[in-house]
Amino acid sequence: MPGPLDGVRVVELAAIGPAPFAGMLLADLGADVINVGRLDNGGGMPAAAHRVLLRGRRFVHLNLRHPAGVEVVQDLARTADVFTEGFRPGVAERLGVGPDDLLGVNPRLVYGRMTGWGQDGPRADEAGHDLGYLALSGALAPCVGDGGRPVAPLNMLGDFGGGGMLLAVGVLSALHAAQQTGEGQVVDASILDGAALLTAMHQSLLASGMWQQPPGGNLFDGGAPFYRVYRTADDKWLSVSAVEPKFYAQLLDGLGLDEDVAGQYDPAHWPELRVTIATRIAARTREEWVEAFAGRDACVVPVLEPDEAAADPHLIAREVYFDRGGIRHPAPAPRFSATPTELPEESPDDQTAEVLGEFGYTHSDLRRLAGAGVIGPLRP
Repeated sequence: MPGPLDGVRVVELAAIGPAPFAGMLLADLGADVINVGRLDNGGGMPAAAHRVLLRGRRFVHLNLRHPAGVEVVQDLARTADVFTEGFRPGVAERLGVGPDDLLGVNPRLVYGRMTGWGQDGPRADEAGHDLGYLALSGALAPCVGDGGRPVAPLNMLGDFGGGGMLLAVGVLSALHAAQQTGEGQVVDASILDGAALLTAMHQSLLASGMWQQPPGGNLFDGGAPFYRVYRTADDKWLSVSAVEPKFYAQLLDGLGLDEDVAGQYDPAHWPELRVTIATRIAARTREEWVEAFAGRDACVVPVLEPDEAAADPHLIAREVYFDRGGIRHPAPAPRFSATPTELPEESPDDQTAEVLGEFGYTHSDLRRLAGAGVIGPLRP
């Protein structure tokens, strides 16, 4: 069966990080995603490390500095439902593929824009990366390690959770509105905004007085002894997240400790209890603790390396990962009962001629574009 976005056409200008992640999500859900990349990148895809983010696409390569290349993009957008780009503010407009240009040829188009700082504001034109967006949004400061140093949570929290995921939600919401009203719109998705949005729970804890200890001394920052990662005897790690009293009681029982469950939320007791639990867990291997807590609702889970995770029985049962060409992919998510998603097919590196042919370009048109340097040489 086709996925839930079957029949939706997305044109995305090639980018890095969060924008292609949004395109991957849409492709996973069944949308026809056409990736428009630069002709001068050699006509091929980026490094193999990016093939996961770029799965499920059809690839077109154009010279966007040529007026005819801009016209091709406008032709693609004319019948598209969604268009996305990940440039700094103003770049798409200078190329001639900004919102006014494309909504002018397709008023129903949803135009998704992915930036770090947003389309406006004092920093809008500045360079930046995930870590800086997290830092300014207030999302980084609570993520602390030993000594209170903020720790970068890879680029999952900003680029992908606060960026690409937000762009996907935004364009799907605007697509629904366009289907109701017949009018498209511009979606301004910024990593800064998305990172701030992800602080919602933290803001609630602050407002309720449940986050007032120094960094590293609070409930979800590793301060609570029952919400922390501990080193095992074989130099591996065990995660403990027994937040509720009933789970905390199971944790203490599994560790063989006779602590008072009623004192779980007393921060004055936490430093001593962290040492007690750490000492106990350090006496056995990770696998021994996994076996000891099997069948217990103590919220104790091993910290697995990526290779280990792919081989875990639960992840295997749910087919959370799959391999293609020696590269591990996370499977499409979420899961649908009536319109299940399928694993995307591997696409050739360049399908420019085939895709443009679907939009009415004749072989003569393609020869003309190739001769002008708008597209690459035609294959025999």
